[in-house]
Amino acid sequence: MTVRTTARSGIRATTTTATGLRATAVAILAVAALVSCTQEKTDSGLGAEPSAASATASPSADPVENADQAEQAAGEATEEPTAPAEPAPELVRDAFATLQATLNDTCTPGAGDCAYFLGRVTQELTELDEAMRADPKGPGHFRQPLADMKVLFGKLGEDRSTPHLEKHFSEIVGTRDGINTWMQDHPDDYR
Repeated sequence: MTVRTTARSGIRATTTTATGLRATAVAILAVAALVSCTQEKTDSGLGAEPSAASATASPSADPVENADQAEQAAGEATEEPTAPAEPAPELVRDAFATLQATLNDTCTPGAGDCAYFLGRVTQELTELDEAMRADPKGPGHFRQPLADMKVLFGKLGEDRSTPHLEKHFSEIVGTRDGINTWMQDHPDDYR
């Protein structure tokens, strides 16, 4: 009888182990199905973000790893968004193109038609100055035009009123024309 009882106990133990393995297999298949159902479908654009789906839907065998994943996901969710970067200055080529667009324009100081023209040329020179200073070639490459604009901006100061700009009409137009000439000798900077 002992042999029979021992044999039955062995069979029961094997049956229990097999049942446990079958239950584990069923659980793994269920989890796999859940994960496949919750993953992002890239073709249709539906679903959650892949990292969020995998962090929440795929259980790990290691509870510490689950805790680490949850902590990392919580940290990512609570990070403050970074401030938007300030817009980069225009490229030299683009800034020069808008300055060149003023070459055939002019006005008559005192006639009332200079406010727009001088304001625009001054603005275009300011933007070209910023673009040249931010250019990867460095301000040393643009030494002459930057020096010319520095002299002009020194004379203009902060006053951008029409009478003040008309007073410096020849310096504004002369700086624009001088920069145009310099740039024509440096086509690699605007083509």
